[in-house]
This record gives sequence, structure tokens and C-alpha cells, in this order.
Amino acid sequence: MDPLLLGIDLGTGSSKGVLTDPAGRVVATAVRPRPRSMSMPRPGWAEVDAEAVWWGDVVAIARELVDAAGGTPIAGVCVSGVGPCLVLCDADDVPVRPAILYGIDMRATAEIDELTQRYGAEAVLDRSATPITTQAVGPKALWVRRHEPAVWARAARWYNSSSYVVRKLTGEYVLDHHTASQSVPLYDIEARRWHQPWYDDIMGDLPAPRLAWSAEVVGTVTAAAAEATGLPVGTPVCAGTVDAWAESFSVGVRHPGDLMLMYGSTMFFVQVLRDLARHPQLWNTAGVGPDAYCLAAGMSTSGSLTGWVQELVGEVPFETLVAEAARVPAGADGLLLLPYFAGERTPIFDPHARGVVAGLTLRHGRGHLFRAVYEGIAFGIRQILELLDTETNPVRRLVAVGGGTQGGLWTQIVSDVTGRVQEVPEVTIGASYGDALMAGVGVGLVPPDTDWTVPGVTVTPDPTVRDTYDLLFEQYTSLYRDTRAQVHTLARLQSGNAPADSH
Repeated sequence: MDPLLLGIDLGTGSSKGVLTDPAGRVVATAVRPRPRSMSMPRPGWAEVDAEAVWWGDVVAIARELVDAAGGTPIAGVCVSGVGPCLVLCDADDVPVRPAILYGIDMRATAEIDELTQRYGAEAVLDRSATPITTQAVGPKALWVRRHEPAVWARAARWYNSSSYVVRKLTGEYVLDHHTASQSVPLYDIEARRWHQPWYDDIMGDLPAPRLAWSAEVVGTVTAAAAEATGLPVGTPVCAGTVDAWAESFSVGVRHPGDLMLMYGSTMFFVQVLRDLARHPQLWNTAGVGPDAYCLAAGMSTSGSLTGWVQELVGEVPFETLVAEAARVPAGADGLLLLPYFAGERTPIFDPHARGVVAGLTLRHGRGHLFRAVYEGIAFGIRQILELLDTETNPVRRLVAVGGGTQGGLWTQIVSDVTGRVQEVPEVTIGASYGDALMAGVGVGLVPPDTDWTVPGVTVTPDPTVRDTYDLLFEQYTSLYRDTRAQVHTLARLQSGNAPADSH
């Protein structure tokens, strides 16, 4: 029997694992749901206990899937996770504080401004191909250094979610190039190495991890990790990467013009480029392999917002809410929603933005609100697609993945609002499937150009609702501008600060 490949992905609401053979056939899966694992100790902060949650999930999933393998050898392991994150550990690799999450953690706004001013916005865009935003690791590291000096003094190394697990599995201190390229402004994207002057300025004496490509084998399972996980000593482990890039790899988004739209707790976009591009409102990154560059974008709330509505209306079954929203006409009978319930990333990069529901009347019900959520997120998607689709790097193919593609209503609304055709693969297991594929590539069992994707549904726009959505899109784009001052005042009140003079 062929050896097996193990992929594990560390998500926001759950962690997932998959065991496949080299042809991509799924042998077994495992899921660790944990909807309450993310902590938000203050508005705009988002943290996770890296050891208890991420390493705990890997141990449990690996043990379950090793048992499912039934003695069949596991040829390789690859792990992806949310990111870029900042996991600071002491010399024994014990986290010295909770992990600070990716762009949904917006604590380091002052440091973002400071570093942008210190190095110069144009210089940062030239070196990193991306502005310093809440997605970046650099300002969060500076925030800890400044606000928690005792914690910083104990730190000996730093990790992303996936590289932290690689360290626990192998003892290797390594980071994949893609995650490094999101660790703005520490990495030089054209030179494909750390930019030492800025790295030293921000990280001080913290050593820089060795860089590797995502499918590259970087170490093997140690005796201690084998005892914890059940994986045999010496099992090869690949570098891994950020979850969205592992998922894009899993569905064949690897050619210039391909774009993956991931419907998850947040909405995420990954577009493959022909050449490196620089855009002040988008993230420009290295790909999972040495020949690829990507443009990326992300919204702060999507699936998490639908969950909020479900909880708000008394935990009504999700299927009921979707059915009620489907009976509401396009435009939600004049209800319009800004989905900035946790600030917003692309395209406004405003941590102080807040949700707005406009047009409410007594005749609107929960079906209207649920549809307005879907439509509001779709309007945000349209804004981002218009930024991504350029003459030099046009979007030629859009592949939709993630839990939000199930049921059909949300994907249909997105196609109707954006005017874009979406391909939904028959099976979208997720980033863990891409991890298994990368493990196969890394250990030489699978050719690098292998695509395990099975075509599924194609979602096409309904032209009869286009005029309605064009009109509402105009209102959507102006609503943030027109309410920005008011919601910023409300955001200051929520943080416990006295509002500044609004006049």
C-alpha cells in the first residue's frame, strides 16, 4: 500500500487534519472544533493560547489520524495555520504571552504610524511591496517591546502559528518565505531574505528564523514530538505556510490570473501574479513556491458576522436563516449594512471602523438582516475585486472555497453583486488538503505541478438584479465616508477613552 500524507490546518474556529494517499484520495479526516478559543481581552485585540490550542490540536489530530492509518507509513507532514501571527517564546520554547493574531488584531496602530514615518511609506512599499498595516508582524513586535518590556525580555525566539508547530515537531527554527513576506517590514520581497537593518531595529536581539519554501522538508519528528503525537521518529516535516495559501494550493490556484476567494470566519483573497506588483491598498506577498508572487486582501468579518446574527436572534438554525434570507428580494428591501464589526482591513484599513445598519424599519425582520449581512460582505468583496483586477494583472478565473460556499445563497449573492463567475470545486476540504499535497511534493511522492481538484459547481450572475446592486453599491461606498467621524467617536467610547471634539 502507498504511504500516506498528513496535513493539519490551524484555523480560527477549529483545526482540521486530513490523511491522503499520493493520488489525493482521502483516507481519514479529523476536526477539533473550538469556537471560543480566540480571546479578545480588549476591543481590537485578538489572541490565542498557542500551546494549549495550536499544539494541543496538533497532538490530538495527529494521534487520531495515526490510529486511522492503521500501521500504513506516513511519508510526510505539513502544517498551515492562521497568520501572520506573533508567538513569542522563551529559550525552552514556552510562550511568554498569548499569540497575537493576524490583521484582526489592531492594537499596534501607533506603531504602524511610527514605523511608516520612520522608514518612509515609499521605501516600505519598495522593499516589502506592501504598506505596514494591522496584518504586519513588525508593529506588533514593537508594541510588545514597548508595552510589555518584561515579557519581551524573556523572549528568545518568535514564530507564526505553523512555524511554532514545526519547532515543536522538529526542533527547527524556520519560517516559510510566504509568511516572512507578510512579516512587514522585516523581509525584502525581491531579495527573498530578511532586511537586516529594519529587522534589527524592530526585533533587537531576537534571532531571525531560517527561511524555507512551504513544501520544503525542514526537519524530522523528534523523539519528544513522537511521544506526544504518535508520529514515528524521523517522519519528514515541511515548512508549511499561512492557511489561505495552503488552501489556494489545494484548489489549483497557481497560475497568473487565478484568484481564490475564501469564505470563512473572515473573507480572504489570494491572486497569483505574473510579476511582482505593488499596491498601497493590497498585500503583495511571496507565493508558496520560489517562482510565485501574489496579491492578497482580507476583510475582518464575514462568517463571524453571520454567527453573530444567529446568536442575536436566539440561535435559530442556520438553515432557517438562509431560507428566510432567500425569500427576501435582492437589496433586502432597502436595508444596507457595513460589515465593519471588528474594524476593517482591505480596502480601508481602519481599525476604528464599526458596523452600520442603514434603512431599518419596523417591517424588516431577521431574514432581511441576514440577507443584508450577505449583501454587505458582497459589496466589500466587489470593492476588493475592483482593486485586484488590473490591466497588468487581470483576474481571469475565480475559485470560491470555504464553509460559506455551502448552501448556494451566499455565493449567488456575491456573483450577483460583483458580476463575476465563480468556480466552486466539488470538494473543498480546505487548507489541510493543500498541506497534504505540499507534504507529498516535499518528500518527492507527488510532482510539483499536481492538482487534486475535482471541478464542481459554476455560479453565474443573475443579470436581472444588477441594477439594484449597482445602486446599492454606490450607497455602500459612500456610507463609510459619510459616517466615519461618528463611528470613530463611538469607537473611542467603546475603548473607554473620552471622545475627541467632533467639530
